[in-house]
Amino acid sequence: MQTLTISIIQTNLYWENKAANLQMLHKKIKDRESATEIVILPEMFSTGFSMNPIALAETMDGETMEWMKKIAQEEKIILTGSIIICENENYYNRLIWMLPNGQFGYYDKRHLFGFAKENEHYTAGKKRLIAQVKGWKINLQICYDLRFPVWARQTQNLNKEPEYDILIYVANWPERRSHAWKTLLCARAIENQCYVIGVNRVGNDGNNIYHSGNSLIVDAQGQILYHKADDEDMFTIELQKENLIKTREQLPFLKDADVFSFTQ
Repeated sequence: MQTLTISIIQTNLYWENKAANLQMLHKKIKDRESATEIVILPEMFSTGFSMNPIALAETMDGETMEWMKKIAQEEKIILTGSIIICENENYYNRLIWMLPNGQFGYYDKRHLFGFAKENEHYTAGKKRLIAQVKGWKINLQICYDLRFPVWARQTQNLNKEPEYDILIYVANWPERRSHAWKTLLCARAIENQCYVIGVNRVGNDGNNIYHSGNSLIVDAQGQILYHKADDEDMFTIELQKENLIKTREQLPFLKDADVFSFTQ
C-alpha cells in the first residue's frame, strides 16, 4: 500500500516582510533532516495575516510564485501555503499547490474572516481544490474554512468512494481560540474519515495577536498523531494508506452519509 511523506513548518513570521520570510523558510526547508514529498507552510506565509493587500499583493508571476517554483524544483518537493494575490483587480488569499516541474494548482479561500474584516479586502473563492499525489487525494483549505463543515464534507462518486484522503488547513489561527481549532480539526477527521493536517503559525503578529501554533496531524478516527504548541517546529510524518483503508472498511460510516451537491 502506498505511503506519503509530509513535512509541516510551524514558524513565527516577519510581519509584512516578504524578503525576510522567504529567506527564513528557504533555510528551514533546505536544512530539514528528513526526506519528504510535500512541505506545508502556514497561511499568508510571506507576509502574515495582513489586511493590507494593496501594498503586499503579487501577481501569479510575481516574486513569491517564482520562489515557490525554485524551491519546489531544487528540493524536488511539492510546496504549498497561501499568499496574497491580485488578479483582475481583485485580491485573494490564495493557496498555491506547487509541483517540482513548475506546474501548479490554486485554491482561493472560500470563507473570509469577517471578524477581522478580511471580507472587506479580499474576494471569496468559489471552487474547492482536490489535488492528487501517488494515488492519494488531498483537499486543500485555509484557516477560517475549518468552521464550516459542509465545505469540507466528503461527497461520493457513483462507486461510493470517498472524494479525498487528506484534508489540509493552512492557518494564522490565534491562541485565544485554540480550543476551537484543535476540536474542529479532530471533528473534520472523524466525520470525513480522512487524515487531517492543520498547520498554524506561532508568535505575535503585527497587531500584537499571539498565535500558539497547535499544529495537528490527526488520523481518520480522530487520534492525534502530532501536536506542537508555542514553539517553532518542522515535523515529518509518513502517512499510511493501508491504515486509512482499514478504518473505512471496518467502520463504513461514509456509505450512510447524506447525498448532496454544492451550489454557488
